[in-house]
Amino acid sequence: MNSMNPPASLDRRDWLKQALLTGAAFTILPSRLRGEDAPSMRVNIAMIGAGRQGTQANLTTFLGMKNVRVVAVCDVDRLRMAYAKSLVDAAYGNDDCRVFTDFRETLDLPGLDAVMISTNDHWHAIQALMAMKKGLHVCCEKAMTRYFEEGRALADAAKKSGLVFRLDSECRSNSYMIKTADLAMNGYLGTIRRFEIGVPREKNEGFGHPSPMPVPAHLDYEMWQGPAPDRPYTQDRVHETDLKTGEFIGRPGWMRISDYCAGMICNWGGHLLDVANLINGTSHSGPLRVEGTGKFPPPGSLWDALIDFELHYQYANGVRLDYKIDKPYLRVEGDEGWIQANWHSDGGLQAHDREIFRTKLRSSDKRVPARSDKQDFIEAVLNGSSVMIDAEAGHRVNTQCLLGLAAIKSGKALDWDPVTEKITNHPEAAAHMTGTYREPWDLKKFI
Repeated sequence: MNSMNPPASLDRRDWLKQALLTGAAFTILPSRLRGEDAPSMRVNIAMIGAGRQGTQANLTTFLGMKNVRVVAVCDVDRLRMAYAKSLVDAAYGNDDCRVFTDFRETLDLPGLDAVMISTNDHWHAIQALMAMKKGLHVCCEKAMTRYFEEGRALADAAKKSGLVFRLDSECRSNSYMIKTADLAMNGYLGTIRRFEIGVPREKNEGFGHPSPMPVPAHLDYEMWQGPAPDRPYTQDRVHETDLKTGEFIGRPGWMRISDYCAGMICNWGGHLLDVANLINGTSHSGPLRVEGTGKFPPPGSLWDALIDFELHYQYANGVRLDYKIDKPYLRVEGDEGWIQANWHSDGGLQAHDREIFRTKLRSSDKRVPARSDKQDFIEAVLNGSSVMIDAEAGHRVNTQCLLGLAAIKSGKALDWDPVTEKITNHPEAAAHMTGTYREPWDLKKFI
């Protein structure tokens, strides 16, 4: 690993850009060599997005890691930004945490090594692309991107940069999923024939209140919309914030609106389909065919994302994957038995014979790394190691979900070429996987 330090004539950011272009300083530089004030084994990270997932899952986890320092929080909601800062300052016993409402200013913070992106799906690609152009490592919430072309651009940029990019799903780190994958990948179920995956339906009832409302003083709504179409503000379009504490209230409405998110088909699919692809050896490819049906809210509803679906995928190796709204679980069926891992629900592990869970793996068997999602990311930043879910895997699983959505919207069975990444029998259906961008946020400007 290269141990070059920036010459006195260059500041850290200019030197890093030069190193990225010339390859002079990289295999991949560990963060201890990049942060100006960082101790030798610590990653300086900024949180972009301080909502429900950004605080309760991501920020609190990073605050508990000794080799991480949260140095900044950014959110277009000033109340949420202030609340996140209070958590950081309380954890470290000081008031040094920087705050921003514009993520672009966050990316220019001196000594920064990495960002955790926990914003709406429609922002992920542009923010991640800009971060990598600044030489920053990226941990990004799933769904990785809102549209197909964003994911392809992001995966290509991550590979070219040599920086760490990790899709932030904890599913591969779940003990039930690890046990299931270890047994299935090593032949203890025989030849795999079928996967069955369930994901939960959205918890909020109704279809949202579309009546326009005044924009709250604490919210930069123009920046919140960003590349998405210009729409009138209503709380159910965005999110609800506790006006006294700045904490989130409930699940945000944007997760049910197609301008910003494809809904549970991608949101939870990014978790469970990823594990199926790991077992099937298709993390960097995909299925050959998909067909299915789904149900949308009534026309005119504010919330327009899928509320129910059932999809059927076929892979080149003959394996079938059935995917539907249910409870969250992964079932793997082989010609010698089956295992079902239930996640965030009752039941734990089930199998054709529970004795299979007493199986001792052979020393030669493949094993899923027993690391948490955040540990996986930080170790990769510090050591230059690979992550469990890289940008290519994140793009491929998200594409698989978007392809299913396109099959439902077009009402056709779609044939997919995972090499060219094109729909081969009904190419017009690809329009359901692409989006438009509002100025000045055209995706092409950031690739």
